[in-house]
Amino acid sequence: MFQHDPEPLGSLWLSALVALLPLVAIFVTLGALRWKAHWAGLAALVVAVVVAVAAFGMPVHLALLSATEGAVFGLFPIMWIVFTAIWLYQLTVAAGRFEDLRAAFGLISDDPRVQAIIIAFCFGGLLEALAGFGAPVAITGVMLMALGFSPVRAAVVVLLANTAPVAFGAVGTPIITAGTLTGIPYDEIGAVVGHQTPVLAVVVPTLLVLLVDGRRGVRHVWPVALVIGLAFALAQWLAATYLSVELTDIVASLAGLAAGVLLLRFWQPRGGAEARETLRIERTADAPVEEPGGADGGRSVATEQRTLAERSQALSVGRLVMAFAPYLLIIVVFSVAKLVGPVTSFLSGTDVKIGWPGLDGQILGASGDPVSTTVYSLQWLSSPGSLLLICGIGVAALYRLSPATAVREFTGTAYRLRFACLTVATVLALAYVMNLSGQTISIGTWIAGTGAAFAFLSPILGWLGTAVTGSDTSANALFATLQQTAAERAGLDPHLMVAANTSGGVVGKMISPQNLTIAATAVGIAGRESELFRRTVLWSVGLLVVLCVLVYLQSTPVLGWMLPTF
Repeated sequence: MFQHDPEPLGSLWLSALVALLPLVAIFVTLGALRWKAHWAGLAALVVAVVVAVAAFGMPVHLALLSATEGAVFGLFPIMWIVFTAIWLYQLTVAAGRFEDLRAAFGLISDDPRVQAIIIAFCFGGLLEALAGFGAPVAITGVMLMALGFSPVRAAVVVLLANTAPVAFGAVGTPIITAGTLTGIPYDEIGAVVGHQTPVLAVVVPTLLVLLVDGRRGVRHVWPVALVIGLAFALAQWLAATYLSVELTDIVASLAGLAAGVLLLRFWQPRGGAEARETLRIERTADAPVEEPGGADGGRSVATEQRTLAERSQALSVGRLVMAFAPYLLIIVVFSVAKLVGPVTSFLSGTDVKIGWPGLDGQILGASGDPVSTTVYSLQWLSSPGSLLLICGIGVAALYRLSPATAVREFTGTAYRLRFACLTVATVLALAYVMNLSGQTISIGTWIAGTGAAFAFLSPILGWLGTAVTGSDTSANALFATLQQTAAERAGLDPHLMVAANTSGGVVGKMISPQNLTIAATAVGIAGRESELFRRTVLWSVGLLVVLCVLVYLQSTPVLGWMLPTF
């Protein structure tokens, strides 16, 4: 048996610094050396295995088995969710209904800056609430591409937009996971998170406008950006505090969308034509090799926009309903699956628990108890990916697509995602090796030793965990218990620190190699993940600093009054 030791090198700080080497490797190869994401993931995995064996004393076979479990988890359920989400989108393209969908958003506003907020933030938040795990980035990325955004700009916008909703994503899975591991009621953790992430929600729409059209865009569009951000934030706070963790993002996304639509009935920003022209020039210069749906990357954006305007005017109620039908179906299926008790119990009962061969029962935590992550859960029916598959079959039937067309799109999607699958598999293999060898525990224990200053540093753990794994759920699985223990030792509120882990994770997602690969693949620029990383890392770090300051002040009387009492 192998047991975790936070200080295998005889010094906690030295052990933690060595444990950081795999993270340094992935950031350097992606950000500085500009490697493709799958090569960066493989290099970091090799470093993690070497550190696990040479520095942490993990037997070689256990390190390799840890990597295999992580790789399988990366493929199923994570890439399975992304795969089925993109396949469902491809079905709408094959049926010609996606053109109606983007034209429908044109009815709300033809201003690309407003469309970025409505699609990437509001609609993306709804997809995050229901599916999570990369599906919002994949779907909204191709939607912005179809509206004339360049591939890089579309990817960066959706990555930044996929922040504030993440904590309550996949029907509250990250917060429920934290509650399960710590024993703190998850609705209490969610209430505290609901007093943190709304701060991000207020500013993110304005930041999206800044990304799309710079300072000019902010001057023109700030009223609608502010109204949508405030509506989303207020609804998120109210729902998390008084309603339900599971429903929080659904309520917030719909509230933000409704507020935006209502305002735009009475007021329209100026400068939309100039913004469209700027995007047209950029798109023409940076067309993807292959656009979503397989179209020629060199087609005329100006022609697209004229066709879109004509299509918007010709939309009937029936066509609008059919355009939104796939997403209405997703809402219905996921709501029933996640919120109807008997259905939820039935689906969870179909999960198959598999003790990973050769690994389960062979690893002990620092306390001497066996770790639980060596048991793999095969969610063959309850996974969001499987639910999206069911939705896809329903969409194919609704649109009267032939089985041959559905299968052709299925296999085509699998081919396009081959490198994304490799990247996600290697990154999750890296995460499992770091976790099961004790590397993450060393890093966390080292940071937790800072005492009262831990309140400022606490979100960094969630940020690191999500940056590595691509999942706020996984970040909570790694660090939630550690946050609780560190808070008790430092005399801080465990609710606040566990919530801080969750909130910190939401701004780490945009720089995760997993999410970068999903975004790049969706918009047709696979292999340019390093460029996306360089364009998002400063946003990620900047928002992380905001959260660190907020959490620290919430741990003091300065902003302690913000927190709910239990």
